[in-house]
Amino acid sequence: MNSAALSAPGTRVSEVAGGALARMGCLDADAIEAADALLARVAGSDIETIRVLFPDQHGLLRGKTIVASALRSALRSGLTAPSTLLLKDTAHRTVFPVWSEDPGVSAGPMQGANDILIVPDATTFRPLPWAPHSAWLLADVRFRDGTPIPFASRSVLQRAVGALGAEGLRATMGLEVEFYIFQQVTDGLDHVQATAPGDPVMSRGTTQGYQYLTETRYDAMEPLLDKLRRAAQGLGLPVRSVEIEFGPSQFEMTFDPGSPMEQADNMVMFRTMVKELCAREGYHASFMAKPKIPNLVANGWHVHQSISDAQGRNLFMPDTDGALTPQADGWLAGLLTHAAEASLLMAPTINSYKRYQPFQLAPNRIAWGRDNRGAMLRALLLKGDAASRIENRAPDSSANPYYAFAAQLTAGLAGMQSGAKAPPATISPYDGDAELLPTDMGAAIAAFDTSDMFRKTLGDDFVNYLVHLKRAEWSRYLGAVSDWEHAEYFNVF
Repeated sequence: MNSAALSAPGTRVSEVAGGALARMGCLDADAIEAADALLARVAGSDIETIRVLFPDQHGLLRGKTIVASALRSALRSGLTAPSTLLLKDTAHRTVFPVWSEDPGVSAGPMQGANDILIVPDATTFRPLPWAPHSAWLLADVRFRDGTPIPFASRSVLQRAVGALGAEGLRATMGLEVEFYIFQQVTDGLDHVQATAPGDPVMSRGTTQGYQYLTETRYDAMEPLLDKLRRAAQGLGLPVRSVEIEFGPSQFEMTFDPGSPMEQADNMVMFRTMVKELCAREGYHASFMAKPKIPNLVANGWHVHQSISDAQGRNLFMPDTDGALTPQADGWLAGLLTHAAEASLLMAPTINSYKRYQPFQLAPNRIAWGRDNRGAMLRALLLKGDAASRIENRAPDSSANPYYAFAAQLTAGLAGMQSGAKAPPATISPYDGDAELLPTDMGAAIAAFDTSDMFRKTLGDDFVNYLVHLKRAEWSRYLGAVSDWEHAEYFNVF
């Protein structure tokens, strides 16, 4: 259906087609039709408020809450918000010089804390099971003239998916997400704790842990886990399993496979849902890689991936168990070749690199293995198995999924296009001559900054933007005095 048909004699007149977003080309015919259908749906519902949200550079949801009667205007003309929302580090501090003539962002106007445009995606509307009068509506962000922002989360992934589609290929991604749930002891709301970032809340465990996949531990946590599962299913998230993970107070949910954009949206909705629902119940949920809490086991985020052709045939499925098809061979080679460069997109925080320890079910070297959980890449390739796939175990649960998936798609495609071959599979992933993954965020920043492949595929604007953002975070970390330094030197000197 096109916008002309919507306003033709004898047909229903679109409420959205004549709006500013359609005129600027931000909405195609399908998006207009979905927006009109959403208006009709909300008009016949009990929805009072709609939280229009976009995933920021850290994969956190930000946005504005509108009343239901304002939805028509939002779908026609969008919403505005300060551009500084895209220029903040994990402390929520603006780290670009927006008050200067050169704000440090080459793409588009980002000066003076000016506005960006929030463009709702009507297909993402989700009534909230824990707040039935309210709903989520995910959005893209653009410059005020409707031009895509090259470093906006969804835009980055859309480009990577488009490059794969141009080769007649599509990706399928699967998610395993590990997280902690703690009992909240303090709320961190004393005035002196209102810093940037705010003081971490005090907590205690929900389980003693080290009872991986035990029935009794699941039964003890079932009341809370049921609430999380039902809320996830109520959002339309494709939950497959709910599991007791290895460490104390650690849990995992897995999801049915889907397209990269669907799964990235699912990931940010899941993380946000878990944190919001747990907070309502008096708990603190965290997806941090490795908190400074005794006896914890680090959180991983295992990204399963496969590539199909236009007919839907899985190109990783071998003729012989464990063998590599040419496509799987090239994809593995691409992920390995560009692993260090991609690390900043997979492990985006300073804390992420504390997870890369040997013999901890997390990788520390750039290698692949056949069904080997210690290797960075775990190849699960079986004859006749349409679910044959490659699992990347390097990401952690704090990653921005849009950036992380874009890294996988571009690196894997580069390997396929070059005809590269993967090295022999490892049996001992923590030994041997394989290159180490970056050991800190400084090394990851340097590798990403000098990546010709990512500059070519994702663009200089995106690379320069993320490097500036993460260097600010890294510099702030290096300037902070640690507990280790104080204990080491205060009495000695």
